[in-house]
Amino acid sequence: MYLQLQIGSSESFIMSSCVKPQKQSEINPVVLLHSFDSSCLEWRCAYPLLEEAGLEAWAVDVLGWGFSDLERRPPCSAASKRHHLYQFWKSYIRRPMILVGPSLGASVAIDFAVHYPVAVEKLVLINASVYAEGTGDLAKLPKFLAYAGVSLLKSIPLRLYANLLAFNGISLTTTFDWTNVGRLHCLLPWWKDATVSFMSSGGYNVISQIKQVKQKALVICSEQDHIISYKQILRLRCELPYAIMRLIPDSGHLPHVENPTSVAKLIAGFAQNDRC
Repeated sequence: MYLQLQIGSSESFIMSSCVKPQKQSEINPVVLLHSFDSSCLEWRCAYPLLEEAGLEAWAVDVLGWGFSDLERRPPCSAASKRHHLYQFWKSYIRRPMILVGPSLGASVAIDFAVHYPVAVEKLVLINASVYAEGTGDLAKLPKFLAYAGVSLLKSIPLRLYANLLAFNGISLTTTFDWTNVGRLHCLLPWWKDATVSFMSSGGYNVISQIKQVKQKALVICSEQDHIISYKQILRLRCELPYAIMRLIPDSGHLPHVENPTSVAKLIAGFAQNDRC
């Protein structure tokens, strides 16, 4: 589904992609973000389970990633992504939400929660990638090198290799399936421009914001995550003022993809009564 959201001036709108719930719940809504250069399709297995649990769930494409119509080429910096998410909240949610961020999506969630605390009731951070200092030297690359590097991100071999690192012991058929799903948005004509825009902007650096988070948080980590270390997850748990941590055994970096039943159960329990 596409939603019309204002970005910038009153005449600047983009059609933003998301999965919209069928009905409103008495419980505050759960808004699902996704990881770096991914889309709302990342939640295609866990989303139905969240609805079955009685939650009002929205799966939103972060500006610059996913399937939103970016023909007008808005900037895709962290600030622009934050503003886009706020416009979505202001237009369609208008209640405190439970914001769920996996991997780099956790940085998106923390950044938003600190800037717009009234919009966020709780945070769920899944194998959070929050200690990177932005895009580093990649932000200084000449444009022709930046575009050449970004082009590699949509290659099937690279995406397949990334999935082999991210998952823990799933079949090759499933890995190929998620590779194809994960690169669909890369075929859009504005994908390169949006990705280079994000990279050149410096990306996300939320290290100084973590201790400013005032919301309750559920930190989910995986036993077999080979991308984010357990030490980093423990550090995050200690630095967040109001956090609990839960471990998903026998799962890789994307447990909401690999083990959606366990993750959906944790999210539902935390959303409904802080128990999980």
